[in-house]
Amino acid sequence: MSTSNRARRMAQHHARHRTDTELNLIPLIDILSTLVSFLLVYSTEVEVIQNSKGIEIPQSIAQQAPKDSVVVMITKTDVFVQGEHIDTVANVLASKGDIDAPLHDALKRPLLVGQSMTERDLAAREITIMADKALPYDVLKKVMHTCTDADYGKISLAVIQKEKPVAAGFKPV
Repeated sequence: MSTSNRARRMAQHHARHRTDTELNLIPLIDILSTLVSFLLVYSTEVEVIQNSKGIEIPQSIAQQAPKDSVVVMITKTDVFVQGEHIDTVANVLASKGDIDAPLHDALKRPLLVGQSMTERDLAAREITIMADKALPYDVLKKVMHTCTDADYGKISLAVIQKEKPVAAGFKPV
């Protein structure tokens, strides 16, 4: 069986223009190393605090970042300590006095308190309160008072850092 002239010419053309293809990985490695270094640099400045969909955190222009601490999260309906449900906001508002007993008991647990501490160590203990910005101030006041009564000397409120306001005399171009 003989092949046609056209088929022979096509075979010669393909043989003449055939090249071995290679995949050059060096540009891909350069891009990936740049991406990894970028992520490493910018991920060290971010502190991750547990968040809930039920909390809308207020904004702040403060520059100082909070330190690691016990987290009290207050949604519109519930109170959590380190992610564990402790009480409801309605119970906190209904509790008599300035101290919420279930929250106080949770903050005094041995896992949170640690070993025996001196008064100086107790005053340096930190707690961060993540509260919805629409909560009544009475709830926040009772939670803060309960935290101080449970021997937490430094209380921080979790906020979202917003852009600095533009100076009064500054006019953008």
